[in-house]
Amino acid sequence: MEDERLIMSGFREGDDDQENSLRPKTLRDYVGQQEVKDSLNIYIQAARQRRDALDHILLYGPPGLGKTTLANIVAAEMGQNIRVTSGPAIERAGDLASLLTNLQSGDVLFIDEIHRLSHAVEEVLYPAMEDYALDIMIGKGPSARSIRLDLPKFTLIGATTRAGSLSAPLRDRFGIIFRLQMYTTEELMKIVNHSAGVLGIDAEEDGVREIARRSRGTPRIVNRLLKRVRDYAQVRGDGVITKRMADEALTLLDVDDLGLDRTDRNILHTMMRKFDGRPVGLDTLAATTGEDAVTIEDVIEPYLMQLGFIMRTPRGRICTQAAYDHMKIPMPVEMKPRQSEGQTSLLD
Repeated sequence: MEDERLIMSGFREGDDDQENSLRPKTLRDYVGQQEVKDSLNIYIQAARQRRDALDHILLYGPPGLGKTTLANIVAAEMGQNIRVTSGPAIERAGDLASLLTNLQSGDVLFIDEIHRLSHAVEEVLYPAMEDYALDIMIGKGPSARSIRLDLPKFTLIGATTRAGSLSAPLRDRFGIIFRLQMYTTEELMKIVNHSAGVLGIDAEEDGVREIARRSRGTPRIVNRLLKRVRDYAQVRGDGVITKRMADEALTLLDVDDLGLDRTDRNILHTMMRKFDGRPVGLDTLAATTGEDAVTIEDVIEPYLMQLGFIMRTPRGRICTQAAYDHMKIPMPVEMKPRQSEGQTSLLD
């Protein structure tokens, strides 16, 4: 199951205290996403010079890349308070109205998983974002009437892993839209070094690199692996994270050289063996492996595609030669022409 995976990039229960202590507090300390940082720095300075609220911001990308951290940094750089909630937590329009009416001028409202807002809640959000007003219906039937309440100017920061699931009217009301990219090994090494310093962990450069390159380009995962490797080095070694200690710990955790775990390898093995490398649909793959289709599409598949292990073709998903090489399984001869055919018809 996804919630049992050490290298899942989504938030897990128990991560909160760890993440809060390791999160950077300023744009200068925030590692990676350089283009996003440069743009945000300009927008924040301009808004502060005008003494105005920042435009609404949409952050999207895979989980664990720092969207929540970035929202908190924006609020801190603007010198404003931040209210944090999530799409599933706002069940009724009244819940959103309560949040909005309690905001002060310039405050930041951060909504995680904003793509999961209900249609009724979205309808309330439109005038709030565009006109800084709240339309409330009083009464029912023929006597019902609408009252418009003025709201202070605020900044809404929405975060989502599925930008395509946002409705067009909601997406168009964001003045600033950023896509967060996966992190490089060098960027993750900086995060490991920072986190090791905060947690008081001794780590050699080779050990830091070993953890970073197996962390799937995700800061949340790299911090989680760092703590597990620290435990291993403390018990089996002298407490110092070396390359050997990191390799032994991650091998014990079933995380291979590329950051794949048992679930990832099960997906690849199923596609190669049970379907003989032929194209397979998402629902069929989910039913065969016992994994949830959404988990495969949102969590497992993006990293495998980034590695070039899976291609999506009009007929379904297929494994590439690189995936066969990594799994040490010979590629069926009849699949090689089909793979080159699929490369000309990739779907984004």
